[in-house]
Amino acid sequence: MAGARPLDTARQPSSAPGRPAAARRPQGTLFKGTRLVGTFFGSDGPRGTTWHCTGSVIDTRARNIVLTAAHCALNMKGDYIFVPKFVKGADPGRQPYGIFHIQRIFIDPRYTPDRGSTTTKKVSSDLDTAFARVSANQNGKSLQDAVGGGLTFTRPSGYTHQKVTVVGYPSHRHNSAGRAVRCTVPTTQLRGYRQMSMTCGGYYGGVSGSPWITDYKEDARAGHVIGNLGGYNGGGNDANVDYISYATAFGADAANLLADAVADHAPPADLPPYPGLKGSLPGGAARWRKATLMACGDYTGDGRGDLLVVHSDGALTLHPGDGRGGFRAEKQLRKANSTWTHARSLTGGTFTGDGRSGLLVRWSDGGVTLYPAPGPAGPGREIRMAPPGSAWKNAAQLTTGAFHDGPDGRSGTDLLVRRADGALTLYSGTGTGGFGPATPLRAANSTWTRAALLTGGGFGGTGVADLFVRWTDGALDTYTDTSAAGPGTAARVRGPNSLWQHAQVLTAGDLTADHRADDLVVRWSDGETTLYADTGTKALGTEYTLVHPGT
Repeated sequence: MAGARPLDTARQPSSAPGRPAAARRPQGTLFKGTRLVGTFFGSDGPRGTTWHCTGSVIDTRARNIVLTAAHCALNMKGDYIFVPKFVKGADPGRQPYGIFHIQRIFIDPRYTPDRGSTTTKKVSSDLDTAFARVSANQNGKSLQDAVGGGLTFTRPSGYTHQKVTVVGYPSHRHNSAGRAVRCTVPTTQLRGYRQMSMTCGGYYGGVSGSPWITDYKEDARAGHVIGNLGGYNGGGNDANVDYISYATAFGADAANLLADAVADHAPPADLPPYPGLKGSLPGGAARWRKATLMACGDYTGDGRGDLLVVHSDGALTLHPGDGRGGFRAEKQLRKANSTWTHARSLTGGTFTGDGRSGLLVRWSDGGVTLYPAPGPAGPGREIRMAPPGSAWKNAAQLTTGAFHDGPDGRSGTDLLVRRADGALTLYSGTGTGGFGPATPLRAANSTWTRAALLTGGGFGGTGVADLFVRWTDGALDTYTDTSAAGPGTAARVRGPNSLWQHAQVLTAGDLTADHRADDLVVRWSDGETTLYADTGTKALGTEYTLVHPGT
């Protein structure tokens, strides 16, 4: 193994010393290392010179989990060991915390490197995270018992951080003493990917897998890790310079992979396609920033939920669902036009007795139009529900659902309206014959004026529709079993936060295999669009990116 090819990409030195740009650039500091970070060896052992990539100890109930990059783990075949706070030249018995043999590697099966490589520049590079289970050391101690702690796996709220510390082990070529490098710098987003970027020199080959720690303290026994060095091109730019590094930002995919590692079972082979590889929404974030309204329904008649979108230029598009959380080829129902620029609120629902999905639109002039059966050919016939200048002009939000106790022979659906003054009204059995009887659920009030977004869905699994609300402070609530008796039982999904204040458009529908209207689609302020599949009354569902940010 002494001459083995490195597991991660070679990286080139920065510009020549003395150049102003290089002088102003942060530079990593070599140091003796920290107990929670180490490196890997093959059969040559820790006395050799071929350490490979970087790993870190993760705090779990299993007490034997190491974090690294997927492109590193792909080549860890045969006998590999992890050595925390590696000391070059010391035999196994003299390593500070011992050596730990790798027993099993966990990699998301959707991480697909380019042919002939272990890395990729495609969006599956977002999944460049791996975990390894290790055996006890030669003294019989578990990894966490030996080092005295572990890093807490943490999903960051964004990509921009003022202070992140990255610790790794550069290769022997640039680090003959075998020391670790550390650098504490701000991070930004790698445009177009769910990845972070930092600028700091000295991160040569070998640093792949390095933890990105938000609260690093010297040789601490704990901390919070929000990503690992890796991702696009193995964690570096196209030139492979040593001063540009990327990291996967932990999300639901990494969290699920860690759970698999802790439980010691293989990741599911039938995971939905990673959005962006296939099944994602076309056009990029710049286009999706202009998606002003969305509604879910079966608009193709194939029994699968679809997404209908109104764009700021008046274009109307249909995105047929594949039943697995992805989408097939887009259908354009209307080109850019002035009419649909006046759509202010809309909702999908079954407004006819034949079960076809329809669309209800409230226009800027107060008019309301029902399209009973839109499809790939266009919106279809129109039914005027309210004339221009009507009181519906103050209907801020519309959503539909079975807001009643079970089947009762109704041919339409129930329409819930939030008005500008905070009043909530339920119209039972809305259909081609009109809105149906109106039941006030809340009089005008200040609380519901703060409901920035709302949508109906089947989050409780009871058959009675529920309400999902995003408040102006970013808090999320569900109201289960919404009916004519009131909004239902409130449950907090997420407290006030800055992240969800950026959610601009919200809808829910049946987009996955369970055939429940509990799949939440969110368009964010930067155009990123996200699916939360199988959302419940107290927790968001599994997160998938349908449109990547910044593209």
